[in-house]
Amino acid sequence: MRRREPRPLAAALEGVVGGARPQTLLARVQGVWEEAVGATVAAEAQPRAEAAGTVAVECSSGVWAQELELLSPDLIERLNNRLGGSGDGPVRALKLRVGRPLREV
Repeated sequence: MRRREPRPLAAALEGVVGGARPQTLLARVQGVWEEAVGATVAAEAQPRAEAAGTVAVECSSGVWAQELELLSPDLIERLNNRLGGSGDGPVRALKLRVGRPLREV
């Protein structure tokens, strides 16, 4: 009998974690957030809640909230593309709010 090579731990863990991950819209958005919006935006704003297709995003400052308000049509399109939506995707709007600082000190 021939032994197979060991699998990388990351692949094994993804199989376990992927199955345990909640399938809510918020969880799906959080999973693609950085890829959709970019590392710079993700460092300053994070999705925190969702209701009826509106995703509440907590921003590190009012300036970031205002900037993302202007970019929201593009961000919504990018999110829906990453989520596999065609036409009208599951994310319909972003609700931007200023929250506590997101960076660890």
